[in-house]
Amino acid sequence: MPLSSGLEGQRVLVTAASTGIGYGAATAFLKEGARVVINSSNKEKLDGALARLGPLGEVHGVQGNLAAKADLENIVRSAKSLLGGIDTLVYVTGSPKPGRFLEMTYEDWRGASDLLVVSPAYLAKLVADEMISTKTGGRMVFLSSYVIKEPTLAIALSSVCRAAVLSLVRTLARDLGPKNIRVNGIMPGFIKTGRIDQLAQDQARRRGIKPEDYIREIEGEIPLGRIGTTEELARAIVFLGSDMSSYISGATLPVDGAVLRSI
Repeated sequence: MPLSSGLEGQRVLVTAASTGIGYGAATAFLKEGARVVINSSNKEKLDGALARLGPLGEVHGVQGNLAAKADLENIVRSAKSLLGGIDTLVYVTGSPKPGRFLEMTYEDWRGASDLLVVSPAYLAKLVADEMISTKTGGRMVFLSSYVIKEPTLAIALSSVCRAAVLSLVRTLARDLGPKNIRVNGIMPGFIKTGRIDQLAQDQARRRGIKPEDYIREIEGEIPLGRIGTTEELARAIVFLGSDMSSYISGATLPVDGAVLRSI
């Protein structure tokens, strides 16, 4: 039997999807025939993304800050209203500022933990409550980073706070499995997004090099020899967010061109 995603008509919520990884994921789900709600905190970017995605299928937008409790509740409530429920949650979020540990303030740590720890956990609860109440056998996919396996000194906030997603995935997979809800994670490596440009500019300022020199250094560390694309990452997201991964739960998949050295 041919392999099928089974996503035709499925209801998918993708956060932080006006650009970058989230936008790539929304694009891929729409191409599979899913009905999609995307989220962004920036109305202008959200409207632009909706205009570009509209020709691909049914897509709606909900503005909201992923670090704000009321906004998270509104995102889920709106997705339920617009789609009639949620079959797949794809959690993507922006990244806190780069920098080393000793440069960070209390406010930096509080902001990063709100965004990278509290936000995905609370959104997962809201979506799980919806899936359980409607007896939906759903899927959740949480995007983190390869730095949860190998911390990077130059991005201390991400290295520390994103590690919580690994435990969240394992906890939810065991807790929600009996409810027929599968939960998995993805650890992207270097992917062509605005975050790469931000890191390149930061390293250029600190080290007195050109941003393109930093990009070449990165590519030299990746065994496949290049930075990945959002389209390549989206294929893995669709796999874990669809019936193609029907017996996979609690896994965290690296999509990194083999840059990880750890087991």
